[in-house]
Amino acid sequence: MSILFTKKNIDKKLVSEYLGNQFSYEFIDVIRIKPTPVEPFDLKDKSLIFTSINGVESFFESGFKPNEKFTEHNYNKIYCVGQKTKNAVRKYGFGTFKVKKHAQDLSKFIIQNSQGERFLHFCGNLALDVLDRALPLQNIYYKKIPVYETELLYPVVHEDFDVLVFFSPSGVRSFAKHNSLEGKKIFSIGLTTEKEIKNFTKQKIYTSHESNLDDLLQLIVQELS
Repeated sequence: MSILFTKKNIDKKLVSEYLGNQFSYEFIDVIRIKPTPVEPFDLKDKSLIFTSINGVESFFESGFKPNEKFTEHNYNKIYCVGQKTKNAVRKYGFGTFKVKKHAQDLSKFIIQNSQGERFLHFCGNLALDVLDRALPLQNIYYKKIPVYETELLYPVVHEDFDVLVFFSPSGVRSFAKHNSLEGKKIFSIGLTTEKEIKNFTKQKIYTSHESNLDDLLQLIVQELS
């Protein structure tokens, strides 16, 4: 059984540990990330949201410096979606106030617990509108700050794979433009990616509910063995 991972920059050693010689598999890039430098500005008393590793890295590479000191008027709380995003923030020496697995979960937490805060979301140009559809409706200040661009590569895949593995909604859109999802076993890294896949097929979708590579690979082995 042949598997196509629609991302090259993943932990191939981990993939090999889980899949071994049971399956053949290849990796392809379907999107390209390009940082968009932003002139740093005073974050003042804003709370910061990161929903991807790329957002974190582009934020710090632009020269922004959050303030973690617990002072009344100049403290930046940091909210994240996903453990890997949290780990990226920690790599730069900062802690996180709240981490949720999905943007929908973070949105609900903010609405229930953080009504008085003002939020800046450092993200890509194609970031999903989960937060900006929900928070302003609750009179919560929210603004997107694009710090990187996602370019869709629209590859044409000539080889016939039995299994497709997707890692982002933009990756799904890029792949599906010139390639069919029909007749394949389809795996998704998370719920937002699953939602995008449903725009292109009625095939059953197997989704990691932990939204990480380790859980996704366990799911693949479980369903294909």
